[in-house]
Amino acid sequence: MDRTTGKEQIFRLLPKYDMEHALRTAWDKKASIFSKGLVSLISRPKPEEIKITDQNYLYEPFWHIKCNVHYEYDRTRDYNFSILDPEVKSVTIDGKDYSVATTSRQFTIMGIEHCITEGSKEVIFDAVSRQEKQDWEKYLLFEKESVSDVPELSTDGSTYVSPEMLPKAAVQQVFSSLPQPIRPDTTPEEKKDVSIVNLYFRPVYVFEYKWERNGKTAVAEFDGLTGEMTFVGDITLRQKIEKVMTRDLFFDISTEAANLVIPGSGIAVRVIKEVAKK
Repeated sequence: MDRTTGKEQIFRLLPKYDMEHALRTAWDKKASIFSKGLVSLISRPKPEEIKITDQNYLYEPFWHIKCNVHYEYDRTRDYNFSILDPEVKSVTIDGKDYSVATTSRQFTIMGIEHCITEGSKEVIFDAVSRQEKQDWEKYLLFEKESVSDVPELSTDGSTYVSPEMLPKAAVQQVFSSLPQPIRPDTTPEEKKDVSIVNLYFRPVYVFEYKWERNGKTAVAEFDGLTGEMTFVGDITLRQKIEKVMTRDLFFDISTEAANLVIPGSGIAVRVIKEVAKK
């Protein structure tokens, strides 16, 4: 069995929009944040009733993984041949005689098939929700910079969001979706290759809104790369931040971290624990 792994890398995607632009957009769209569901049909908020009560600048993680498999193996198979001419009673092939069955007018040769099964798959996972995100390929086209440790991600006042999905889980999930040997009769010679295992952080501006008359709170995100505004839910910003900050694994390639080796792949990723802020 041959397994190879590309060098793991960590990147930060550089924002196209700053907090000032995001805040203007968040302010312009404040009336639409509560215009969802049955409540909005009964009572629509006035723009002056909605305030932005909190804001934060996050870097949210995602994995870019590419795996390849190649299997070589043998299997036995019976090949049936039909003989239409009634006068043929047997057939000699390569010096061996084969009788033709009277009723079915067939004879059978057992052969050994030499097979190759291979496949490749490239996947992007949201490292917090663990969900596959096909449309996040667009993020790979944006300008990025390589980072070597977590503090580099915090120099601009942003909050680092810890990945919940470990690289081991991401790689194994991709491998599990790739083709496997089909009915092998011999132990396959296999080659598994992890050609890409990159951790990215994308810039996200998060805003908390409050509808004062109804006492309702909601959170929306502004994508620092695409400029898209997304409604997150009827929660507070505190709940949003706590949700991501209670993840206890931070990826770090500094000397303070301990090695986490993915079995069979040779990937060494270092992790440290972060205590959630109360």
